[in-house]
Amino acid sequence: MEKLRALRDRGVDPYPARPGPREPIGAVVARHSHLGEEARSGEVVGIAGRLVALRRMGRAAFFDLRDGSGQIQVRASSDGLGAEGYEDLSSADIGDFLSFRGEVFRTKKGELTVEAAAWSRLAKALRPLPEKWHGLKDVELRYRHRALDLISNAEVREAFVRRSRMVAAMRRHLDERGFLEVETPILQSIAGGATARPFVTHHHTLDVDLYLRVAPELYLKRLIIGGLERVYELGRNFRNEGVSTEHNPEFTTLEIYEAYSDYEGMMALAEGLVAAATQAATGALQVPYQGVELDFSPPWRRVGMEEAVQEATGIAVRRRTAEEIRADAARSGIEIPPSSRGKAIERLFEEKVEPALVQPTFVLDYPIDISPLAKRALGKDETVERFELFVAGMEVGNAFTELNDPLDQRERFEAQERLRAGGDEEAQRVDEDFLFALEHGMPPTGGIGFGVDRLAMLLTNSRSIRDVILFPTLRARRDA
Repeated sequence: MEKLRALRDRGVDPYPARPGPREPIGAVVARHSHLGEEARSGEVVGIAGRLVALRRMGRAAFFDLRDGSGQIQVRASSDGLGAEGYEDLSSADIGDFLSFRGEVFRTKKGELTVEAAAWSRLAKALRPLPEKWHGLKDVELRYRHRALDLISNAEVREAFVRRSRMVAAMRRHLDERGFLEVETPILQSIAGGATARPFVTHHHTLDVDLYLRVAPELYLKRLIIGGLERVYELGRNFRNEGVSTEHNPEFTTLEIYEAYSDYEGMMALAEGLVAAATQAATGALQVPYQGVELDFSPPWRRVGMEEAVQEATGIAVRRRTAEEIRADAARSGIEIPPSSRGKAIERLFEEKVEPALVQPTFVLDYPIDISPLAKRALGKDETVERFELFVAGMEVGNAFTELNDPLDQRERFEAQERLRAGGDEEAQRVDEDFLFALEHGMPPTGGIGFGVDRLAMLLTNSRSIRDVILFPTLRARRDA
C-alpha cells in the first residue's frame, strides 16, 4: 500500500488501461530456441506478464516474467534503463504485472533472456503470492482461492488446459457427425430426467417454485420429437446431494440424443467420442491414473449387470424377488435395507462390482424399477436396455434405448410418484408436458449422458472432482 501511494503521489497510474505492443512469451521462446550460449538475436521484442521471481545483483537484476503461454528471464540494468528507471523497476514486487521491450539473447548459463531497454508497470499487486519454492499446498486455500492455485502450481494449470482440450474435442467429434448443440432450461417447473434430489427456488413475479435442473433429458427428447434428430447439450446440472471426491452439487454433463438409434449405437458413439477426447487431451489412448494405466482403445469390455453381480457375490439375482435377494445377501454378510428388487441388485453392484471395474467397461441391462426412462429389453419384462460406462471404479456415462411408448412412460412416472409419496426424495414426478409431446410420437432413439468432470479426473490423473472444477462448491468460510 505504501508503494501504491508513492506511485500515485508521483502521478504514476499503477493500473494503466493500455498494455502497449506485446507478443506471447511462448512465441518468443519458441522462435529463439536455436540461439547458442552468449549469442544475441538482433531482434527487439515486446513482452508482458506477471513477475514471479527477482534476483538483484548490484547494478543489474534478473526478473522471471510469466504469461499464459510461458516464462522468460529479463535482464535489467542501470546502463540499459538509466539510473532512475532501474531504481524504479527495482522497487517492483513479486506478483506485479510488467511489460518490457528489448533484444533477445542467451546468457553464458544458457538462459534465454530479454535485455530490457524500456519497461512499464501494468498492474500493482497488493498481496504477496504463495511462497515460490513450496507452491500452494493448503487444499482448502487452493479450492477457495483458485487464482492463487493457478499461479503457484503448473500442474493445476495444465490440468485445466487438458480439460478444455477434452471438451473442445467432444464438441468437435459431435459437430463433425451432424449433431446440433442446443440449450434447454436450467430453471424447470418439474425436476425430471434423473432420480435425484433437486435444489428449489422461487420466482416472485410468477409466484411459482422452480427447480435447478437435475438433467436436461426430457427437454432434449422433446427436440427429437420435434424433428431435430441429432442433438446434444453440454452444460451444468445441480443436485442437492452429498459432496465427495466424485460428487459436487453443480457439475457438467454432456447429454446426446440420436433418432433411429439405440443403446448399441450409443456404445459405438461413446467409444469413438471418449477415444477422441482422450487423444486430444493427452496425446495418447493409454493414460496413467492413480497408479494404473487406463487403456481407452476401443472396443471396450461389455458385461451384464446381473451376471456381474452374481460373479462377484455368488448371489443369484436373475428372476429373484427383492426379499430373496436380501435374504441371500444377509447370509453372505451384506445388509440391504428394504427396497425394490432393482434397488437391491443396485446395492450389491455398487458394493461388490463397481470398485473392481478399472478398465473402460459397459455394464448392460438394468432392472426396470431403477430405470424409468429406458425401453424394456425384448422378452424381459423386468429389464431395460440401459448401460453405464465405468472406468477406475467410477460411473462416467449412462445410456438408454429411450422409452418412446407414452402409456408405458406414464405408468413408470406414476410408479415413481408412489415411491415419492413413500418418502423417496429422489424419485421422479409425472411430467405432463413431456407426456403430451411424447403422445405425438417419438422415433426409436438412443441417448447417453457423460459426467464431464469425472472424465476430466481420469485424463488429468486427479483423485478428486474438486481438482477439475475451477470453483467447486465449498462450505461457507468461518472467519475467526
